[in-house]
Amino acid sequence: MDYPDKAMANAPASAEVPWTTGGVETAARATGGVMGAVGRFRWVICSLLLFGATKNYMDRQVLGVLKTTLQHDLGWNEIDYSNVVFAFQFAYALGMLAIGRLIDRLGTRRGYSLAMIFWSLASMAHGIATSLGSFILARSALGLGESGVFPASLKCVAEWFPRRERALAVGIFNAGTNVGAILTPLFVPWITIHWGWRWAFLITGALGFVWLIFWLALYRKPEDHRSCSKSELAHIRNDPPDSSQKAAWRSLFPHRQTWAFAVGKFLTDPIWWFYLFWVPDFLQREHGLQLAQIGPPIVTIYVLSDIGSVAGGWFSSFLIRRGSSVSTARKTAMLLCALSVLPIVFADRVASLWTAVLIIGLAAAAHQGFSANLFTLPSDMFPSSAVGSVVGIGGTAGAIGGMLIAKIVGYALQWTGSYKVPFLIAGAAYLLALGFIHMLAPGLKQARLSTEASA
Repeated sequence: MDYPDKAMANAPASAEVPWTTGGVETAARATGGVMGAVGRFRWVICSLLLFGATKNYMDRQVLGVLKTTLQHDLGWNEIDYSNVVFAFQFAYALGMLAIGRLIDRLGTRRGYSLAMIFWSLASMAHGIATSLGSFILARSALGLGESGVFPASLKCVAEWFPRRERALAVGIFNAGTNVGAILTPLFVPWITIHWGWRWAFLITGALGFVWLIFWLALYRKPEDHRSCSKSELAHIRNDPPDSSQKAAWRSLFPHRQTWAFAVGKFLTDPIWWFYLFWVPDFLQREHGLQLAQIGPPIVTIYVLSDIGSVAGGWFSSFLIRRGSSVSTARKTAMLLCALSVLPIVFADRVASLWTAVLIIGLAAAAHQGFSANLFTLPSDMFPSSAVGSVVGIGGTAGAIGGMLIAKIVGYALQWTGSYKVPFLIAGAAYLLALGFIHMLAPGLKQARLSTEASA
C-alpha cells in the first residue's frame, strides 16, 4: 500500500536541494513566529509518537531494572537471563521482517493501534508468569508486538513532515525511548518494594490503553485532518514529487542502500540493547547499588541520551540548512557521535560510580544521536511506499545483532564475571557501522526500485 500522497516524499539524496530558499521554514526556525504561519499540528502528531516510544521502552526496561530481583526470586543464572533477552530479540527480529510490510498495507493509524494492543497485553502477561518458560513466552510476545513501533513511527514521520524536518522529528520521537528508560527506574523499584514485581509489569502494560485513546482520537492523514491547515499541508507537501512506483518487497534486497541501513542497525542496535538490559545490573554489581538506589544514576544516563537524540537530529538538519548535502550532513553527525562513544571502553575500569555513569551516559547520548540520523536514511534513499519495509528489514538485522549480544554478554558474565568484553564491543561498533554505510551508500543516492507488484 502506497503512502497517501507521493508529493510529500523524498528528493534524491544526491541532488543539491536549496534548503535555505523556497519559503519553507525548518522546525528550528519555526519555534519562533514563522511556525505559526504554516501551522504546527504536525508537532502534536510527533508528540504522540514520542509518548508511544516512551511506553514502548518502559515495557522493555522493566526487565533490566528487575534483573537482580528476578534472578533471586526465580533462581535464574546469567545464561537463563540471557535466554529471556534472546527470546525477545528473536521474536522482535521475526516481527520486524514482516511488520513493516504489514503497516505499509494497513496504514499508520490501524497498524500502530494493533501493535500497541498486542504488546501491552504481552507486557501485562509477565506479571502472571511463574517459570522461566512462561517468562520466555511472554517476552517473545512482547518482542513480536513491539516490532511495530518504529516502522509505524517512521511511516508517520514520512506522512506528516517534509524531508528537511524529518531528522529533527525522528530525534524528538526517538527521545521517547530515553523518557521511558528514565521513568522506569523511578517508579518500578517503588512498585516492587511496596506491591511486588508482578505489579510493575501489570501497571506498565496497562498504560498502553491510555495512549491508545489519544492516538485514535487525534491521528488522521494530513489531508484528512481538520486541524492541519492548508498552509501546513502545503509545507508538508513541499518536497519534489516521489516516484509513483510500487516496490516489490523482494526488490529491496539487491540494493546497496538497503544493506547500508541494515548493516548499520545490525552493528549498533545491540549496543542499545546491552545498555537497556544490563547497565542496571552493572551498576548494582560493580558499584554496590541496591534496587531503591538505582534511579538517579539510570535517570542521569537517559537524560543525557535524550539530549543526544534531539541534538543528533538537529545537527544534521542544521548542516543541511547551511547548504551541506544530505549525505555530508548525516554522515558528519554520525561521525561525531561515533567518536563520542569511544570512552565507553573504560567504563568498567573506573572506581567512581558517577564517572562510570557519565561515561555510559555520553555513549548512550551518542548512540541516540547516531540512531536519529540512521533512522532517517530509509526516507532519504527510498520512495515513501518502501520506507516501512526497509525499516522492517533493518530492524530485523538489529534484532539479530541483539540476539548475538544477549548470548555474548550472558556467557561473558557467567564465565568471567566481567563487563570488559561488552564495553569493548560497544566502543568499536559505531565507527565500524559508519564505515560500512559509507562504503555501501557513499552519496545516499535514492534507490531505483522494481515496478513489479508488491510481494
